[in-house]
Amino acid sequence: MIRTVFMGTPEIAVPTLQALLAHPDFQVVGVVTQPDRRAGRGRKLTPPPVKEAALAAGVPTILQPQRLRHPDAFAALAALAPELIVVTAYGQILRPQVLALPRYGCINVHASLLPRWRGASPITAAILAGDPITGVTIMVMDEGMDTGPILSQRAEVILPDDTTASLGQRLAHLGASLLMETLPCYLEGKITPKPQPEAGVTLCRLVKKDQARIDWQQPAAVIERMVRAYHPWPGAFTFWRGQRLKIGTARAAAGQAPPGHVIPWDHGAAVGTGQGVLVLQNVQLPGKKMLPIDAFLRGHPDFLSARFHHEPAPPSPHPPTSSP
Repeated sequence: MIRTVFMGTPEIAVPTLQALLAHPDFQVVGVVTQPDRRAGRGRKLTPPPVKEAALAAGVPTILQPQRLRHPDAFAALAALAPELIVVTAYGQILRPQVLALPRYGCINVHASLLPRWRGASPITAAILAGDPITGVTIMVMDEGMDTGPILSQRAEVILPDDTTASLGQRLAHLGASLLMETLPCYLEGKITPKPQPEAGVTLCRLVKKDQARIDWQQPAAVIERMVRAYHPWPGAFTFWRGQRLKIGTARAAAGQAPPGHVIPWDHGAAVGTGQGVLVLQNVQLPGKKMLPIDAFLRGHPDFLSARFHHEPAPPSPHPPTSSP
């Protein structure tokens, strides 16, 4: 059995860990994942999904260093004496000393067809760009950002209603399956890693909350992709009455209204954009549940005369006064 360390953090990495644990040729001696973070309304300290999966499987060692580059963190990793390291969405760049540690190298499961969408958010980037297909790549890691030679790839069609959550779930299982097909052949020397082509390189960065703010001057089709790409996090949003209004689901349609203006639409509501309208399906105010648009309108009938702003409205210099 090959002594294997798995590195990963979010839900998308769990199927790969589980596939390694189930395979008789790999002994998962340790898991490296990000530290527990505070999440939710109560800011409760929450373990990452990979840690939860590792604990449930009885993995003997779980490391959660703030920085893997720290000497103590590297020493703890080296003490596991890994022959192979498998990485899926870990969240930290591996330094040369880590890459050189296992005899069989560090193998990465990346959620795109490299060299397209190198970086931290390939699924979100593919949906935002309107790509018709994406896929997974198994590669040997080097010192660059997703620049290592390719062992295998498999494509996946992006469906018209795919979100980062739904597409990510399919790619997670596709990547785990492809890894299990690829690793035995690679370890037996039956696969020669192929350098990535120089043409077609695109980059994507870690998603930040402010990127999900809707600019209603954009075409409805672009905004619809934003809604899907930023689901479940951070959620595409706009401002109404000085509050963030999150758009849960929506679809682009032919129609006309001034950008940012809400209009009635088939017992619901739509918003004017730079081209076409965005038909709202589910929306959410801070601290409230996500609601279907018809239920939301019952509680907020004045919403149909709303006008969204790219920025929150500035506070009034004078508080409102009640009529005598």
